[in-house]
Amino acid sequence: MNLQDLNTSQRQAVACIDKPCLVLAGAGSGKTRVITCKIAYLIENAGYQPSFIRAVTFTNKAAREMKQRTTALLGKKKSTGLGISTFHTLGLKILQTEYPTLGYRKGFSILDARDVESCIGELLHRTEHDEDSTFIKQTMYQISRWKNEFVDFDVAQATAESPLQQVQSSVYARYQQHLQACNSMDFDDLIMLPVMLFRQHSDKLLKWRGKIHYMLVDEYQDTNTSQYELINLLCGLRQKLTVVGDDDQSIY
Repeated sequence: MNLQDLNTSQRQAVACIDKPCLVLAGAGSGKTRVITCKIAYLIENAGYQPSFIRAVTFTNKAAREMKQRTTALLGKKKSTGLGISTFHTLGLKILQTEYPTLGYRKGFSILDARDVESCIGELLHRTEHDEDSTFIKQTMYQISRWKNEFVDFDVAQATAESPLQQVQSSVYARYQQHLQACNSMDFDDLIMLPVMLFRQHSDKLLKWRGKIHYMLVDEYQDTNTSQYELINLLCGLRQKLTVVGDDDQSIY
């Protein structure tokens, strides 16, 4: 990988491979270019195998663009096996292998937002909140927030701070039990469950650390607690990690 087409700061970021690297820069400054060039550098100059590199971002469109740009730099043959995806796709890949340990069966399904809303609406049937679309959406948001903070339903029920949260935590408990019984997960589970798996089963964590020797994260300013924890667990003490972002564009 020839670094001469990059500016000084970009070259420094690309060549920094022996310690964690944080790149903060404004919109249009070439942050994604740093990631794609660094992937090429890791493969062509540092001897990394493509299959041991994982790059994550937030949308399928961004992942496709990153993959196309990397393939253009390396060629199809050299980029074969390279892992570029969204956080949720990475989580799904882990779960498709490790689902038995978490008590799921082969062929589990993923609920989209409409499915989740319908399910929670059914769980609220014949309560004072029956058919209250605003409360249903509020409950969806609260459950999602609990999951992203790794608060299970037992803790949510024990720490509910208001009658409203007491109802929501009760729905959360029944919702998770329903998902498990139906061999289903929602989008938040795609991050939460791998983290819980790795926290409780060190052998699984070591296995997946062995699959990822270098990790790169695009739009790092938008990572939430669960996504950060997944990155942290997978990198471990190796800390072979590059993240790029713009804190002025944070959605949180």
